[in-house]
Amino acid sequence: MTNLLKLFNFVKQTTALGQINGFLGWDQETMMSRGSIEQRAQWMGHLSATLHERKIDPRIGEWLDSIDSENLTEVEISQIRHIRQDYNRALKIPIDFASSLAIATSKSQGVWAEARSKDDFSVFLPILEEVLNLKRQEARLLSSTTLYDSLLNDFEPEMNSQDLESIFNRMRPRLISIREKALISDEVPKVIGRFPKKLQLQLSRKLALAFGYDFDRGRLDLAVHPFSSGSGNDVRITTRVSEKDPFNCLYSTIHEVGHATYEQNINKDFLFTPLGSGVSMGVHESQSRIYENQIGRSRAFTKFLYGEMLSLFGDFGIKNADDFYKSVNGIRNGFIRTEADEVQYNLHIMLRFELEKALINDDLRAEDLESAWNEAFLRDFGYPVDNASNGVLQDVHWSVGLFGYFPTYSLGNIYAGCLNKAMRADLPDLDHTFEHGNVNDATDWLKENVQKYGGLRKPEATISHAIGGQPDEEPLLQYLEEKFGDINS
Repeated sequence: MTNLLKLFNFVKQTTALGQINGFLGWDQETMMSRGSIEQRAQWMGHLSATLHERKIDPRIGEWLDSIDSENLTEVEISQIRHIRQDYNRALKIPIDFASSLAIATSKSQGVWAEARSKDDFSVFLPILEEVLNLKRQEARLLSSTTLYDSLLNDFEPEMNSQDLESIFNRMRPRLISIREKALISDEVPKVIGRFPKKLQLQLSRKLALAFGYDFDRGRLDLAVHPFSSGSGNDVRITTRVSEKDPFNCLYSTIHEVGHATYEQNINKDFLFTPLGSGVSMGVHESQSRIYENQIGRSRAFTKFLYGEMLSLFGDFGIKNADDFYKSVNGIRNGFIRTEADEVQYNLHIMLRFELEKALINDDLRAEDLESAWNEAFLRDFGYPVDNASNGVLQDVHWSVGLFGYFPTYSLGNIYAGCLNKAMRADLPDLDHTFEHGNVNDATDWLKENVQKYGGLRKPEATISHAIGGQPDEEPLLQYLEEKFGDINS
């Protein structure tokens, strides 16, 4: 057996163990009993330690050094690149630290859920401080640039906070302008009535199938914060239900299906390799956001969805498909990021980016986070936060240590804007099929141009390959200005 094959076989085993660890996380958020948190934290801590031991196994370095890159294929070269990056990163992190971080974030998730249900940030603060201190330590261990960029690199390789700030500074004035024009227009039509949980989940399942989700290799469950988990032949999605607001459930489902089908559609030859999952969170979010917004909230698709909802729920206060389109896309005042319109969503992300960067760089203390959040929200949105669950406690990310994750949402929106422009240039008749609930042409285009490649290329190169040029924020901003200009005309 060659050293190349030995290396790939070893990584295959490590990848399989990592997928098991991911399954434990899915179970914790969907099925696990509250009383099991301490035990689950130990499971995940010990498994994380085992995974880390494998990732720093000295044989990896020996195998890498012995491989002659002259005769490798593109796929093999890409695998080696990922393995070397992961190995060099893992060498900087002590095994005991990796275990402690896994235990802390597993516990923290449960405490966050309790604090959110009680609407009390003080319940969450002690474990948040523990997680935050560990993430700062991790950033110091990894740091080759700034502390924050060390963590950002885990989610979006080769991106940095300085470039993100430049992008956000260019976007912010135009986003605010769109919002201001929309908020002074006519009142957005609202759905009225009760939307039974069972019927919402029935329609969610139908939408998931329409967008290409394979239930033979996945499932749909409920969670406090919707998410997608897994890869290859076991990819699971979650949603949440409010019987007063069906859009929360329906569009959360479409969003998570975007993530899930990315994973399900990756080349099957990449399974159990470093190429067998999404290449970055920015690219991942481009799939979920284009499914949810440019496809799912398009005028054509909402015409189809309006008919489906009338059939299922009867009269719900919206008189026609045009008003339904305005209702789905309406720019309203609101606190919750996941329920925000396409314009204000990015402003939510910019707020979180500002705060988490300050936390990691030690410019903001955890005990001051709630007040800093409330001040920033009032500054950016113009009205005060009414309670912690609508403010600092609304997102799960910081509880599980995902510092550096948030900006990838807006980066995903930018990528989605570029992909939408290229896709519609290739497929000019998409709206005709969307009106009938058929999105296959769009999802097939995304599969062939983005999803099937998995981690083969670097993140920006993945998008550049799909669109035939360099990505930037202009297509997204033009799309938003045209769409909301039309809605509010």
